[in-house]
Amino acid sequence: MKSPVETMSIDTFVPMLRSLSKIFDKAAQHAKAKSIDGAVLANARLAPDMFPLARQVQIACDMAKNGIARLMGKEPPKFEDNEQTLDQLKARIERTIEYLDKADRSALQGAEDREITIPFPDGRVLEMKGLQLLRDWTLPHFYFHVVTAYDILRHNGVDIGKLDYLSHVGGAIRERGELRKAG
Repeated sequence: MKSPVETMSIDTFVPMLRSLSKIFDKAAQHAKAKSIDGAVLANARLAPDMFPLARQVQIACDMAKNGIARLMGKEPPKFEDNEQTLDQLKARIERTIEYLDKADRSALQGAEDREITIPFPDGRVLEMKGLQLLRDWTLPHFYFHVVTAYDILRHNGVDIGKLDYLSHVGGAIRERGELRKAG
């Protein structure tokens, strides 16, 4: 039986990251069609004081992989933050999905009560139990940065919409009265 933490974390992160990956396919098609260097999009921002697209994707991926590692009681794996193109960012998304797919789900049993401490570079720490960390820190940050990546691409003319963002929900949308098909 899945733990609630597994359902709220891995079962949330992976489909959203897959949707983001598909959005990056559309971004690459857009860049090619408009003769835009992918590095230009990777460095695009919504506002001057916001991180560029590359950093938004890096943070979203870090929130997912670091959150899972901490919930399992492990040290998060380090990914270099050196992506400069759309292809490199898509590869980072795929590496994150691979890490999540291989996560030891049994280690998430009881994670909701696990004491987790995250050191900050300025000497402060964040201390929370696992469920609170997931609910109040990891998921909000994850969604913020995924949505901001989507917004940057949309703002730069990539033809995407809400159905692209929520592509993983498509199988649940049907005409009223239509029966769900098994499988």
